[in-house]
Amino acid sequence: MMKYEKHPIDTREQVLRLKERGLIIKDELLAEQFLHNISYYRLRAYTYPFQMNEEGKEHIFVQDNISFDDIIELYYFDRRLRTLLFNVLEKIEVAMRTRIALTYSVDTGDGFWFLNHRLYFLHEKFINLTRNEIIDGSLYIGDLMKEVKRSNEEFINHYFDKYGEPAFPPSWMTLEVVSMGTLSKLFSALDKNNSSSRTIARDLGLYKVEILKNWLHALSSLRNTCAHHSRLWNRRFTIGLQFPYRTTKPFLSKEEVAEIRDNKLFGYLSVILYLIQFIHPNSSFKISLLELLNKRPKIVKLKDMGFPEDWYNYTLWK
Repeated sequence: MMKYEKHPIDTREQVLRLKERGLIIKDELLAEQFLHNISYYRLRAYTYPFQMNEEGKEHIFVQDNISFDDIIELYYFDRRLRTLLFNVLEKIEVAMRTRIALTYSVDTGDGFWFLNHRLYFLHEKFINLTRNEIIDGSLYIGDLMKEVKRSNEEFINHYFDKYGEPAFPPSWMTLEVVSMGTLSKLFSALDKNNSSSRTIARDLGLYKVEILKNWLHALSSLRNTCAHHSRLWNRRFTIGLQFPYRTTKPFLSKEEVAEIRDNKLFGYLSVILYLIQFIHPNSSFKISLLELLNKRPKIVKLKDMGFPEDWYNYTLWK
């Protein structure tokens, strides 16, 4: 492997390098100010698709009319999109915490249902989530307990101050402090044949629990992308979506699903649009999203985010 030998350059040099590569920069001082607050490397994610990036091509811009202003507009568009999604994902995350804790607690009559290994389809997954034991002097704790112990919420501290057992607080406390990623791990580990999981899926318009498991996993990844201020535009997500052919409300037709890439943003947005109908029926998310898309910068091509050519005629998007 090669040794990395590139040297750091200041914002003045960064501006000159962008100009040398063909980016139009009308106000160099203003560009420097931007690069003091938005790093050159961060902006690189937005310039990359417009450059020749093959070995020896020196990252020359392939279009003559791309300007620094265009890249900044694209950056801000992506930030507005990220903010919009983060807000709607918060509603989905809170609803899923509530529905899982409430449904399983009521159905089993036990607030500590998640400590029942019979509810999991693999014992290993149960252990990885709930273990809290000392072996040969070393403490081994699962994902749920890690997040409970990390929490400084008063209700968690009150539980441990007052109660010696069970080792966990009840589910309505425990699930309130876990991340969306850990919540997804828990729901995925539960047996799909549990009546409680089927009820949760059905209440969200799905006949198959496996679809909801996939969606929760994918949306937790999307939520992390938003939380870490990472790029959404032109991103290929690592988790491929599964699309249902039967739902309790109109979703997407088989023909429409066939046109969708399962790892691009359009599919993720379609999942959110479907779920939010059940979680927040009066949500303005769809209106806000369409307004943002209609006002997108000129260099933003919706196909870069996986939008099919006639997406606006799709069942869910009309």
